[in-house]
Amino acid sequence: MNLTQRTESFGQGNQSWLAGPHGTDANIGVTLDTSTFTAGTHYPDGYFISGIPLGKITATGKYGPYASGASDGRETLVCFLMNDVKAPAVTTQDPVGAGFMHGGIVEANLPISVDSAGKVDVAGRIWFV
Repeated sequence: MNLTQRTESFGQGNQSWLAGPHGTDANIGVTLDTSTFTAGTHYPDGYFISGIPLGKITATGKYGPYASGASDGRETLVCFLMNDVKAPAVTTQDPVGAGFMHGGIVEANLPISVDSAGKVDVAGRIWFV
């Protein structure tokens, strides 16, 4: 057992992709399936990046990066990762985060772009400016 004191700092990350506060108080809990993400793209600095578009994996109920060409449920855009989430050391551990699913998004500030099919998936809940 290690009883030495240590300090960790956590921030919200870059949330410039949010168009305003509308919907930020009504997030859903999302378990991220780490094995579906790419380290250099989705968590280059040890954190899953705030604003990543997410799809829900049908078989597990966990969330992975939205991919229109997927066939496991991630081909449907459901929400966006609200805050940075610390990535685990191994891809078999799945951290929990918050999913932003209602409100405005500044499309140009998203860390990963969303195609037209993804925009149709969230039409009426999320608007892009």
